[in-house]
Amino acid sequence: MIKRKKIWCISKYASPPKYGVGARLFYVAREFSKLDLDVLLVSSNSNHLACYPASEKTFNFEEYDNLKHLWIKTLKYTKSASMKRIMSWIDFEFKLFRIHKILPEKPDIVIISSLSMFSILYGLFLKKKFKCKLIFEVRDIYPLTLTEEFKFGRFNPLVLLLGFLEKIAYNKSDLIVGTMPNLVEHVNLICKKEKNVYFSPIGIHELWLKDKTQNPYVDSLFPSESRFIVGYAGSIGTTNAMNSFIEAIKYMAEEKEVYFVIVGDGDLKKNYIEKLSGLANVKIGEKISQNDIPYFLSKCDLLYLSTHDSKIWKYGQSLNKLVDYMMSEKPVIASFNGYESMLNQANSGLFLPINDVEAIINAINKFKDMSEIERKAYGSRGKKWIEENRNYKTISQNYYAKIMDLYNEK
Repeated sequence: MIKRKKIWCISKYASPPKYGVGARLFYVAREFSKLDLDVLLVSSNSNHLACYPASEKTFNFEEYDNLKHLWIKTLKYTKSASMKRIMSWIDFEFKLFRIHKILPEKPDIVIISSLSMFSILYGLFLKKKFKCKLIFEVRDIYPLTLTEEFKFGRFNPLVLLLGFLEKIAYNKSDLIVGTMPNLVEHVNLICKKEKNVYFSPIGIHELWLKDKTQNPYVDSLFPSESRFIVGYAGSIGTTNAMNSFIEAIKYMAEEKEVYFVIVGDGDLKKNYIEKLSGLANVKIGEKISQNDIPYFLSKCDLLYLSTHDSKIWKYGQSLNKLVDYMMSEKPVIASFNGYESMLNQANSGLFLPINDVEAIINAINKFKDMSEIERKAYGSRGKKWIEENRNYKTISQNYYAKIMDLYNEK
């Protein structure tokens, strides 16, 4: 009998859905556990998007069928962009170095999934100690995200440190996995040579497997009369590049057929509310729970998202939001200048030039003036494409095959 390979999947933010947010690596690890792998998922309770139970223990074990989950009690933080969050990363890393001492069996494969970038140090330690295969999984490209999205200087100490860790991770890992389709270009640029890079995307959140439940608060956000609804659900902050969308709303204030509904929270929300004050064509609501997202999206006719003009996006996007949007069977318009995927592949919406208010207005009118049958066809193509290409069973089986290839390489 062939012994099952043991795989450790390590990510500070790999939370299970029962704690508020189902992370990608949780779903992948759960699917791995249904295959020929003995799987341990390691995460932290310090997660600004999830809510773990209180515990007096540092190391907390639980199981989901065949998936073993170890979550580590670490320093809590409240702001996602803060030094305390970095300290929470470091706390997680120090405690990681005790795991192999309390577990009876060594790993054959280790997946280190960012964030935290510091976790690659433990991955390198395990690779050397146990001669296991090391996989580095990239969800967000750091430190590029800091310099492009948050305008950190190139010589900022944190940027230099994360850049050092990034180079080590790319050069020392047996396989680099990115959730963005063109990560290989970035990796080869950093390493100055071709590396083994694999694309494994974001998949469908299990909330889409549940029945949509009506929510009176969500209903209250929409006008009682029939209007063409343009919706946005998500963060309302600096990195979300919504200024052009806000200007489009102001420009279309006299357009009686179109109504905008925005839900979410963020540092620019108050500013946008003030800018749109007094307009009768828009409603900005509170952040709604993840479980209410499908119902909210179902009440819209067209959905919008945007990004900044950033080097990050030339390597492709990895947005849960776009998966949710397409699963809702609604057409999508996206102000996005990067590597195009999903919308164009499914023919379920339009990519627009960023910072182009006129392009947003024209796209809204294009979909408003379509017949309902044609508009529904856009949405149906999007959902069908996501179901075929972004379900976690298929994603994980393909990922598993790529991992097994590591054992066949000369």
